[in-house]
Amino acid sequence: QVQLVESGGGLVQAGGSLRLSCAASKRTFSRYAMGWFRQAPGKEREFVAAIHWSSGYTYYADSMKGRFTISRDNNKNTVYLQMNSLKPEDTAVYYCAGDSRGGSVYLPDSYAYWGQGTQVTVSS
Repeated sequence: QVQLVESGGGLVQAGGSLRLSCAASKRTFSRYAMGWFRQAPGKEREFVAAIHWSSGYTYYADSMKGRFTISRDNNKNTVYLQMNSLKPEDTAVYYCAGDSRGGSVYLPDSYAYWGQGTQVTVSS
């Protein structure tokens, strides 16, 4: 069983930045992708970004392009999400997802593993 542990959430003012980290207990999905999703109260879980573990190819939701950057450190089995120019509407619980199993990186159901989530709150 793979465990994913997120960190780096918190409270930030609009326009500020945060960097989220997701550390995997082991890497058993080197051929596929890891992703970040978010869920605000009363809303569906929403795709944020994903990265193909071996190639480093990245995917972003349109509203995050240019503001968020996903990256990985192979040696540390860790994925990062750098979030800049944060807006109040970015407020949500952010979840790390591991092993897209070859399915669509944009869909939560593709992923085999999930972290516990980390709260990001952006004040106006």
